[in-house]
Amino acid sequence: MGCCLTSWFLKKQTALAISTTEAEYVSAGKACQQALWMKQALVDYGVRLDDIPIMCDNKGAIDLSKNLVQHARTKHIEIRHHFLRDNVQKGNISIEKVSSKDNVVDILTKPLKREPFNYSRLGLGIREQID
Repeated sequence: MGCCLTSWFLKKQTALAISTTEAEYVSAGKACQQALWMKQALVDYGVRLDDIPIMCDNKGAIDLSKNLVQHARTKHIEIRHHFLRDNVQKGNISIEKVSSKDNVVDILTKPLKREPFNYSRLGLGIREQID
């Protein structure tokens, strides 16, 4: 959206998350799958991308994606959800922190007051002002 290539979909997670960190980690993994698919699709058009940044607002999920050590708190997470960590390690994608204030996609997931709503709307490239 705006100047960025974006894929967005809504789907109820099939995995039961016992923490917000785990839920964000699973969601970031799904975003990683979509980003790698788009990266491969762009190769067909002669566009090559090296590093794809995935923005995440959960520090725990970011730390989990970069930490190769399995902890007692994370050992229940299914192996298939570590796809994100594997691709961060390989350098196919990077996961970066976005502050809640600057997270323009919040408009898609939660009710916002007028100022944050307009900030997010403009950040997504939607130009019409709503008063």
